[in-house]
Amino acid sequence: MSRRFYPLLVIGAIVAVAAVCLSIGLGYLPQSRTGAQTNNLPSSKTTMQLGNINVMDARLGTLSGQTASSWQNVMSGTMKTSQQKDLMMTAAMEIGLYTRTLVSSKLGISDSSSALAGVEVRMVVDQGTNNEQIAIPGNVVFGRRNQQLTATFQGLIDGCLKTDPTTGGIIIDPTCVQPETLDLVLDTMNANSFVFACPNMTAGVHTMKVQARMVLNTSFQNGAADARCLIGKGSMSVEEVRLVKGYDITM
Repeated sequence: MSRRFYPLLVIGAIVAVAAVCLSIGLGYLPQSRTGAQTNNLPSSKTTMQLGNINVMDARLGTLSGQTASSWQNVMSGTMKTSQQKDLMMTAAMEIGLYTRTLVSSKLGISDSSSALAGVEVRMVVDQGTNNEQIAIPGNVVFGRRNQQLTATFQGLIDGCLKTDPTTGGIIIDPTCVQPETLDLVLDTMNANSFVFACPNMTAGVHTMKVQARMVLNTSFQNGAADARCLIGKGSMSVEEVRLVKGYDITM
């Protein structure tokens, strides 16, 4: 073999080996996940979500009669069941309640104010589909306070005393008396949790949503009343289970 062709032969062999190695390596590289996980959600036994919700930090205003806000989605999760199973779902949240009642009374006339604040929670499965259902047991009260304040005062009589010219006695001018007031404010925050259930779920992809709403009621006469609600941190978990044979979940 000619000496001048030997280096060319070595270089060609090296290039060929490199090409073969490259092709083999590309065959073992992981494929792109775009669309793979989204369109083919793998089956799972559980799903969960947690975080700082910070919703419903508001009030519906000073109202007469009970008023409930619309349901709001606060947490959600998706999972795929490989066969017909039961779902056990747990929702836990910090619930803050604020109530204020003020009464204003004079001349021995009673005055009352009341404030009701509460948060209701429910779990909705497959919302917006033909399989939509509310998880058992339905709406659950996570926090509620009914505050009522009543007082009977004579009123502030400074400068309202007069002398009766006929009898010489001391009398009170009722048009001058100023009302006395009493104000009570309560503000609490605590964590609550509840377990929901959906029996006999079919195989497939299911979406679970935790929803919450405010329930407020205020009433007053001469004073004032106010009620507010707050949801702080929260978490939800959904687990695929199989109940004991013959066991039935009912409302």
